[in-house]
Amino acid sequence: MAASSSLSKLRAAVGVVLLVLGVAVFAVRLLHEGAYAVPRGGNLFGGLGALVLGGVLVWPGAPRVLGWLALAASPVVLFFGLYATMAELEEVVSLYATDSGGGASELRLWIVEREDGEWVGMPRSKAVEHSLDGARLDLLRDGETRCVALVLHEDRPTVTAIHALKLQKYAVARASAAIGLYPSEAPETSVSLRLDPCPDAK
Repeated sequence: MAASSSLSKLRAAVGVVLLVLGVAVFAVRLLHEGAYAVPRGGNLFGGLGALVLGGVLVWPGAPRVLGWLALAASPVVLFFGLYATMAELEEVVSLYATDSGGGASELRLWIVEREDGEWVGMPRSKAVEHSLDGARLDLLRDGETRCVALVLHEDRPTVTAIHALKLQKYAVARASAAIGLYPSEAPETSVSLRLDPCPDAK
């Protein structure tokens, strides 16, 4: 009886944590000025998954098997939910691009600055998929949208320097790197993009 009671309390506690996390995935984006960035992909999975599993775990009438399945799946959802929330805690910008299928795509990115301008980094595959090199796109930063011209850099000194600036600026990146969830050094597949003002922008 005591074991059953302890298990019920564990399920309820995990459920509450997941529910709070699920709300946080969507609410944390309200910290940023400008148009609300709807979670997509793994971030959306983490948010909705946390809400669904959390609801199952706190539901007293949930079938026992369903509760066990929800408890077993919770670490995966917890990972995605934490990642989705932590990535938005500090400054994040949006680049409004077009994907390989011609559909509109909002890229949520960390951004850094140095003497030669604003920079972002990402896997080369993402840059290629969205045809970013030489593209002119709208950038949302600090609640304002403006046109930027992207210049892709693949040389290791530049990519390494931009990655180091991200680690220096973002506490979440440093904490994630310390536990192995974020690379402490720029991966070989990474590229950096400088965001120049569009020449004819007013």
